Amino acid sequence: MKKLMLIRHAKAEKDSIGKDIDRPLKYIGIQDATFMAARIKDKPLIPQIIITSPALRTKTTAEIFADHLLLPDPETNKAIYEATQQTLLKVINHLPDKYDFIAIVGHNPGISYILQYLTGETREVHTSTVAVIDFEIDDWASVSGDTGKLVYYSSPKE
Repeated sequence: MKKLMLIRHAKAEKDSIGKDIDRPLKYIGIQDATFMAARIKDKPLIPQIIITSPALRTKTTAEIFADHLLLPDPETNKAIYEATQQTLLKVINHLPDKYDFIAIVGHNPGISYILQYLTGETREVHTSTVAVIDFEIDDWASVSGDTGKLVYYSSPKE
């Protein structure tokens, strides 16, 4: 069985000088990510690794989760940045099978779309939202539409 955690990055600065990829988290974003990581730590929902977009806001969010969950440094996958549903599915289908529980930190609207595609459930995915999907499969390449079951969903707004 495979388990996927989808995390939308925490709240970021809107108008930073420079490129979108370099936008930092707001103070409230750091607080929300810390809150959600602590919430996850209290449940049996700790992934083996975290893979993140290279954007500063996702990397910082991933680092907060990794620190709180005592995980290795997050891995970066540039395909996650501004990824469509189809791109995120390709990322998921190429995840290493040696891991049964992987977290991906990414951006909307891609995270919302892939959540709906994999589970058939439509959810509002606010910043710092965490969703966990179970798959009754043995390899990541078999993940496709409606093959997952949403088993956990939470955001700082709840």
